Amino acid sequence: MRVVVDTNVLVSGLLNPYGNPSRVVDAVLSRVVTVLFDDRILGEYREVLARPKFGFQPVQAGALLDFIEFAGELTVARHLPLVLADSSDLPFLEVAVAGQAEFLITGNVRHFVPRRGQHDVAVYRPADFVQRLKLGKSVGD
Repeated sequence: MRVVVDTNVLVSGLLNPYGNPSRVVDAVLSRVVTVLFDDRILGEYREVLARPKFGFQPVQAGALLDFIEFAGELTVARHLPLVLADSSDLPFLEVAVAGQAEFLITGNVRHFVPRRGQHDVAVYRPADFVQRLKLGKSVGD
C-alpha cells in the first residue's frame, strides 16, 4: 500500500507511542505501507524532526528518516494547479498524485481541501487510516 505521510503524523507518532499516529509509524517501519516522498518532503521531515522543541534524539529521528528513504519510494512530482489553505502542504498532494498513493495521511485533513482546483486523493486522519488497516479494507471498499 502506497501512502504519503504528512510531517505532523510523524511528529505525533514519535511524541506519543500510544496514539494512532504511532500506529501509522509502526505500519511504515513494518513495511505494511510504502511511503512516497520527494526531496521537498524528505527535507521537511528532516528539518522538523530536528527542531529542539520536540526533543527527539538525533539518532532515533535519523534512523526513521533513513528507513523511509531506504524503504520508501522517491517520487518525481509535477506542479498541480491547486490552491490550498497552506501552500506548504502542496508537495504532499503533488507526490500523492504523481505516485498514485492510495492514501495521504495527515492530522490536518482540512488543509487538503482545495480553495481552487480539485484532486482525487483519499485524505485520511491517522485514526481513520488505522481503522481501515484493522478492518483490512482496500482502497475501493
